[in-house]
Amino acid sequence: MLIMKNVIQSQTEKTLLDVGFSNREIAIYIALLQMGKGTVTHIARKASVNRTTSYEVLNDLVKKRVVRISGKEPKQEYVAEPPENIEKYIDREIAQKEEGKKRIREIIPELQSVHDVSERPRVKFYEGLEGLQQVFDDTLTAKSPIVAFATYDTAHTTLPKYFERYYKRRAAAGITARGIVPGTPMALERKKSNTEELRDLALVSPDKYMFSPDIEIYDNKVMVASWREKLGIIIESHEIADALRKIFELAWIGAKHENSNYKQ
Repeated sequence: MLIMKNVIQSQTEKTLLDVGFSNREIAIYIALLQMGKGTVTHIARKASVNRTTSYEVLNDLVKKRVVRISGKEPKQEYVAEPPENIEKYIDREIAQKEEGKKRIREIIPELQSVHDVSERPRVKFYEGLEGLQQVFDDTLTAKSPIVAFATYDTAHTTLPKYFERYYKRRAAAGITARGIVPGTPMALERKKSNTEELRDLALVSPDKYMFSPDIEIYDNKVMVASWREKLGIIIESHEIADALRKIFELAWIGAKHENSNYKQ
């Protein structure tokens, strides 16, 4: 019987917690229900809460209208209101929140008018091998040509089965690409498929310009694939994408010159 009583009390306390009562409010309210009424000293002792804190908690319970004050100091006592008052308290809280929600809804347009996020960069992170595939999959949504600084060796080593299909998917979508790439044997082999894979490459000396990670610029996005850290990043920003695209175009001029002098 004692165990059953403790279970019921525990469930009651959990419900009171769920509807917004604190642990100390619950302890003092239940103690006061058991007592009916009492002074702060007696209530604090019954609830095992220190006297100073009990004053504060009792005042909060009075505001909730589940406890009332009877008499005046020094004979002031606190009286527990009927438990039905808890439901009335919840009703008032709901009504206040609904009113608050209505008022917030009215000012949302004003707040939106000063919240300019149109040019704010959005950054997304993708981890692991699956994350790297996700960022490359996103490049297949490109509406503009892709320009890239890329290294075939690390890409194909990290995702050995992914890229053959990726190139076909990109070409099937009609998305062209230009890349500045270290001229490794793998890059030279890849170059043979440039026409069918809608790609133009500027090969540079791998001894002088071997780099990682891959950086791809398309639409208003910049994708970074870090092969060493197994991390993909997509930055969505017109300003950043535009700046890096212009940097690529400058590098492309130099890479084409390097390409003409580079003995493949």
